[in-house]
Amino acid sequence: MDKKIPLTIDGKEVEAAAGQTILEVAREQGVYIPTLCYMEGTTNVGACRICVVEVEGARSLVASCCTPINPGMVIKTNTSRVRAAQRLVVELLWASGNHDCLTCEKNGDCDLQNLVYWLEIEKPRFRIEPPGYQPETNNSMIQRDLNKCILCGRCVRACNEIQVNEILDFAQRGSHAKVGPAFDADYINSQCYFCGECVEACPVGAITFKQARFKGRPWEIRKVKTTCTYCGVGCQLDLNIHDGKIIKVTGNRDSNEPNAGSLCVKGRFGLDFVSHPDRLKTPLIRKDKKGELEEASWDEALKFVAKKFQDIKKKHGADALAGLASARCTNEENYLFQKFMRVAVGTNNVDHCARL
Repeated sequence: MDKKIPLTIDGKEVEAAAGQTILEVAREQGVYIPTLCYMEGTTNVGACRICVVEVEGARSLVASCCTPINPGMVIKTNTSRVRAAQRLVVELLWASGNHDCLTCEKNGDCDLQNLVYWLEIEKPRFRIEPPGYQPETNNSMIQRDLNKCILCGRCVRACNEIQVNEILDFAQRGSHAKVGPAFDADYINSQCYFCGECVEACPVGAITFKQARFKGRPWEIRKVKTTCTYCGVGCQLDLNIHDGKIIKVTGNRDSNEPNAGSLCVKGRFGLDFVSHPDRLKTPLIRKDKKGELEEASWDEALKFVAKKFQDIKKKHGADALAGLASARCTNEENYLFQKFMRVAVGTNNVDHCARL
């Protein structure tokens, strides 16, 4: 058995595993410590200092997200000193950006907004001075507004450590520091793959889904878990629905397999076909000699295809037929398809679109 380390959190004596951070132990014990830069599954950087706590014997407040526990450690998470430090950080972040919640897409789902309310801050004691960056709106998928960026680095770690695309990083220093692709390029002019991992990682409104802009507030959205149909991996995703329409797609992080919440550009942004006016919603077959397509039921269409297959096989033999499988099917469905062609139809003329 792993050796347990005794420590005290807010007067409660607990035991935890070696190597755990104060934040991890606190969450296991149901003790709330606010965070902004912390992102599970990525490097703990302690950048925002929102998660600071008092540790008996320490010279200053420590960042709980990257401070490992020690035997006998006495931790206090809810003291006036801690709250004052957290309040100061939130006020500075508020004052250094353009956090206009009225038109922000993250209103109601913003970590900074939640912290302002939780800490009961009426207004920052500092003058609000946004940096004055021009919002990036020149692509159809992701909108960036660096005036709202809090430099937490979550988008950088999501890009570099989760998707390993290594497109985003910090540039410049001090008050001029910003996040983005190399040479301060826009997404559309960089090597960005548009996987959208940075959008989901952003805790504020700095990076948002452009397709979902003004389509529905977070509290109006209903999420429906489903499986992506773009390939056979089986990625789990959430359809964000408002007024009966899909306004955006987010990764489902409750399911560890197979994608653990990450999605590709197709899975996250390829949703327009669902409500496209040219999308076929019912089978079409040519019923008369004119050759015009007419709507039919699925049973009617399948019987029609089966009859045509039988006629071709009877007249020209099984090898007159061929089957082309789809990469959008699962491996099991593709296996059944080739089995159908070889056993039921009687031909080895089977190919797959992924090979072409």
